[in-house]
Amino acid sequence: MLTCWVVMPTCLPTVLRRCRACPSGRLRPNGKFRVNAHHKLIDAWLLALCTTCGETARITVLERTHVRSVRPGLLDRLHANDPDLAAELLHDPVVRRRNRLALDWAGAWRLDTDDADHLDHEVADVTVRFAAPIPVRPARLIADGCALSRGEVVRLAEEGKLVSAVRLDRRTSVGFTFTLKR
Repeated sequence: MLTCWVVMPTCLPTVLRRCRACPSGRLRPNGKFRVNAHHKLIDAWLLALCTTCGETARITVLERTHVRSVRPGLLDRLHANDPDLAAELLHDPVVRRRNRLALDWAGAWRLDTDDADHLDHEVADVTVRFAAPIPVRPARLIADGCALSRGEVVRLAEEGKLVSAVRLDRRTSVGFTFTLKR
């Protein structure tokens, strides 16, 4: 039986970067932008709040960029505080490198399985896809989706009853398949 699972984001991930006002290292993006124009130059920031003190931090999106070089659609999305744009920018490696930040996906995703019928079958072929590049260990996804403990997943893999082309103990954010024999 072929089953398809999807790893879906439920909210924006926590940003791991030090707050300027307190010793906290976690910021929660709220999906709002600040745009500032200086004659023909424009700056844009994604705003994030410190999880401890509530201080607003800025994540640079555009810095002293000529207005004509910014796509009109992007400018409209910045002014409209588009939450999808905030998610796109947090996934952008250029924005993450420029701002020296990392993402923490704990509690910001869920695993959507077709149904629980795959638990009753002798052999289950499962395809896992990612709706966003969320780094998760395949062993955790298999344990959550099949209602097993992670130790049981490791034991099944050692016995040859769980077969996958990816390593189960390393984080991945690309789709994979596995076969589970009961």
